[in-house]
Amino acid sequence: MTDNYIIEKDFTGVTFDTEEIMYKDFERCTFTDCDFSGCDYTGVAFIDCVFTTCNFYEAKINYVAFRGAVFNDCDFNGVNFAMVDPLLFEIEFKDCMLDYAKFYTLKINGTVFSNCSLIAVDFMKTDLTGVIFDNCNLHKAVFIDAIADKADFTTSYNFSIDPERNKLKKAMFSQAGLKGLLDKYEIIVK
Repeated sequence: MTDNYIIEKDFTGVTFDTEEIMYKDFERCTFTDCDFSGCDYTGVAFIDCVFTTCNFYEAKINYVAFRGAVFNDCDFNGVNFAMVDPLLFEIEFKDCMLDYAKFYTLKINGTVFSNCSLIAVDFMKTDLTGVIFDNCNLHKAVFIDAIADKADFTTSYNFSIDPERNKLKKAMFSQAGLKGLLDKYEIIVK
């Protein structure tokens, strides 16, 4: 193992800086209560890693690779995912705060968002095919020219999605969620 390839290591309570993380590959590592908010992610890859209660608040995650990354109770407020490495991009979020995050133009097919706050998230031109939004708050989330075919919104709430501006073939919604598809028409649903 070299200094640039870290495998199966546990990190707890670490505040990472640029020198500790840049140009490194982390594989099957766990990160608990770590702070990544001040890092430069040039050349960084996280492969099959698990993050729990970590802080990515407004982190500049340009060019980072997430391949099989799982995030539990992490803070991603204001993070722009649009410049991450799209090759084999695979993530899962549970109980995370993603308010004001940006996924603009990304392909996040099959991603699971479970019990997440996604307030004012930018999903413009994002490929959301097969994405599961399980009990997520999507208040003011922006869906324009998104592909949400087979996406599952059945348990999520506060969304407003224009079916004329997005692809929603076989997307799933609850009966209560239909209101979010009719917002632009200012129809009152009781």
